[in-house]
Amino acid sequence: MNKGDLADAVFNKIGGTKNAAQDAVDTVFDTITGSLKARDDVSVAGFGTFVAKNRAAREARNPRTGEKVHVPATTVPKFRAGKGLKDAVK
Repeated sequence: MNKGDLADAVFNKIGGTKNAAQDAVDTVFDTITGSLKARDDVSVAGFGTFVAKNRAAREARNPRTGEKVHVPATTVPKFRAGKGLKDAVK
């Protein structure tokens, strides 16, 4: 399933226009992205939590040459599945 399929599912469920369904899906993803950029957690009851985590700088190795490479610190998005999602997937 991709973003277009999600928009089709929203359209089939609530009706309206396909463009409105696409805008709704885009708004959800844009809101989650904006919140993570602001370092706010996004928690959806029964589904899960999106968080922005800091990853420390580290030394890694280039697998091809074996040379040490510095990997700078960065912030990455993480997702923790909620109980409802875990139970549904079982």
